[in-house]
Amino acid sequence: MPGNDVVGVTGNMSLGNMFCSRCGDGFEPHEKIVNSNGELWHTQCFVCAQCFRPFPDGTFYEFEGRKYCEHDFHVLFAPCCGKCGEFVIGRVIKAMNANWHPRCFRCEDCSKELADLGFIRNQGRALCHECNAQAKAVGLGKYICHKCHGVIDDKPLRFRGEVYHPYHFNCASCKVELNSDAREVKSRPGFTSNEMNELYCLRCHDKMGIPICGACRRPIEERVVTALGKHWHVEHFVCAKCEKPFLGHRHYEKKGLAYCETHYHQLFGNLCFVCNQVIAGDVFTALNKAWCVHHFACSVCDQKMNQKTKFYECDLKPVCKKCYEKYPAELRRRLRKTHEATPKKAAV
Repeated sequence: MPGNDVVGVTGNMSLGNMFCSRCGDGFEPHEKIVNSNGELWHTQCFVCAQCFRPFPDGTFYEFEGRKYCEHDFHVLFAPCCGKCGEFVIGRVIKAMNANWHPRCFRCEDCSKELADLGFIRNQGRALCHECNAQAKAVGLGKYICHKCHGVIDDKPLRFRGEVYHPYHFNCASCKVELNSDAREVKSRPGFTSNEMNELYCLRCHDKMGIPICGACRRPIEERVVTALGKHWHVEHFVCAKCEKPFLGHRHYEKKGLAYCETHYHQLFGNLCFVCNQVIAGDVFTALNKAWCVHHFACSVCDQKMNQKTKFYECDLKPVCKKCYEKYPAELRRRLRKTHEATPKKAAV
């Protein structure tokens, strides 16, 4: 424990029965004497038991009958905090195989001080009771009620961004106890702000005529997208392939699903044989391939061709009539024998 010395002058006091607690010698008349808890010391004897230096400002720490300066006491006896690494003076929290300042021993999830709350060891982490319950629920694939902090065994009720046991609430209209099918209404035309964010049972909610999102099954209080025979939140109406919201852009429907233009054509449309891009406009089909209008050209002279241009097939590529006639006669004879040299036309 820390203490302070009391330095006094003997004056005319009798020194016959007064001896220094350290060296055992007596005191000289008018000599300054240190009185510490009833023990007397020469000023030069009243020093740290470790470094033998006087105590700064007269402050010392006593342990097992020996006195130490603050520095040596910390080094010899004070534990180090497991978080900040500083010496712990005063109250020490011993937990998790370490020592802590009370302010440093906190829940590793919510950072609450645990010194007076208590804690639970969870996979090597110190957690408060609430965070431990949440971690346990996550491990079980369940939710924690935001109100009572208990595990939700059945389906939770979502309200104002949190999850609850449904039985904590009643319908704002008929007052019946709610279940997980309850609907949260955030805003409605003609209602003031203090009437927002109310919970209704499914029956009362259906009477209000608020559309339900086809994706999340939650009420739609703001902008509504109507497509595929359903209503959608704007951010929930997405491409069935890439799952990106359309956000007002054109969509394509196929077998009850919506696709963006790119993935609709990739899955059900045509890609150009030359550029490998989606063909959004007219498609030239020839030689069992598809072509953009501006990419359908002779493979020899690169002359653009259209649906009226006659061409021949050579090595599975189109060749215009002019270039074909420049081929050696023997090559044309072999091509004619293979393909019967029938001029072809592209189809649009």
